[in-house]
Amino acid sequence: MGQVISIQPVTRIEGQARIDIHLDDAGQVADARLLIDALRGFEQFVIGRPAEEIPRIVSRICGICPWMHHLAAAKAIDGCFAVTPPLAGQLLRELCHVLAHIHDKILHFFFLAAPDFIFGPSSDYSVRSIMGLVHRHPDLAAEVVRMRQLGLAMLERIAGKATHPVAAVVGGFAKPMTGQERQSLQADGRILLDFACRALNYAKQKVFVRLADEEAALGAITTGFLGTVDDQGSLRFYQGQLRLMRHDGSTVDFAAVEYNRYLAEWAEPWSTAKMIYARAWDEFFSLDLEAPRGVYRVNTLARINVCDRIATPLAQAELEAFRARFGRPAQGMLLAHWARLIELVYACERVLELLADERIIEPMVRTPAEPQAGRGVGQVEAPRGTLIHDFTTDNNGCIVRANLIVGTTHNIASMNMSVRRAAATLIAEGQVDAVLLNRIEMAVRAYDP
Repeated sequence: MGQVISIQPVTRIEGQARIDIHLDDAGQVADARLLIDALRGFEQFVIGRPAEEIPRIVSRICGICPWMHHLAAAKAIDGCFAVTPPLAGQLLRELCHVLAHIHDKILHFFFLAAPDFIFGPSSDYSVRSIMGLVHRHPDLAAEVVRMRQLGLAMLERIAGKATHPVAAVVGGFAKPMTGQERQSLQADGRILLDFACRALNYAKQKVFVRLADEEAALGAITTGFLGTVDDQGSLRFYQGQLRLMRHDGSTVDFAAVEYNRYLAEWAEPWSTAKMIYARAWDEFFSLDLEAPRGVYRVNTLARINVCDRIATPLAQAELEAFRARFGRPAQGMLLAHWARLIELVYACERVLELLADERIIEPMVRTPAEPQAGRGVGQVEAPRGTLIHDFTTDNNGCIVRANLIVGTTHNIASMNMSVRRAAATLIAEGQVDAVLLNRIEMAVRAYDP
């Protein structure tokens, strides 16, 4: 009958999951699955609620990235009520969105991912953690904590709350920004940009040197990618069109409201997490390791693969160096850690760009809106990937239909492929140990699920 090896829970991820590895009678890997058993239910219990409550409700989906759900929902409800926020309101929304990316990227890289590379995957688990980093590199750890807190404090100054926000309202933003607030935010933004550049340089010297060896150990998969770009093909987090890239680099761009034409949902009986696949690539979905059908990835690596350029100078220089080394599209999933720090530099540069725009302190930040029947699709790039909120309202402005596709959902299929490839590469004749199992976890950790 063989044996089932379970890794439960998968450690150092922003959620709960387990891995089941099925061995045959010879101790070879027959299958491996990433299992997510939690059922959130938000698509059902928002039914009947007034639409203007939805941005506040869905921010509870995630305590790490509540701003992404908050803003995607606000954009969707704008669409339901056919209202366009004033420019200042849009700029303030994007500013909050990009700031939320900053503290999240610092959290994932330094707290969750970096210990595998700084200490090595074979180091004792009691050391291979953020606390190990605190003991070995106390100055670095203290600065990491300060910088993450600084990003959160900037959000609080703008919006009153950094977690479970309420500042994005139907038609815009709850309050304008003052000139004094803007000046203080600019000073702090420069501090964050300096840290982001130093963090990337540190990682290239101390962390990324291990990527090649670990990538070879974990195996590789080949898929397509999905991310957001503007009309010039530049990387965008808050506003833009979706770009779907095949593994050969060919692309198709489409508006978020058209996502149902290009993407479809799939359910497997062994998981409560739905899987998403690209309709245009094949007639049906397959997780075949050698010839996957319809499978693509989202997240940091996907975004820097699909964009033609990054419209801020420091991040663009890093993108050019990355592509000179790894090509486009880069397929190695562990490179997502490198991409994450390139995006951190971009996010800090973009914060300063937004704050330099004089229009961000204009007093008109909200357009009046009346409840009505309609449909709206709100899409943003969450740290974990493309986030889509799709709502339909009745004549009273209450929700009658809701569909959510979160970043991790896009990646369920590819994470299963990565887990199976890593397990098949590392396990032979049923021999496993803690170091080997951690390496399999690393394949999941790269996705920041």
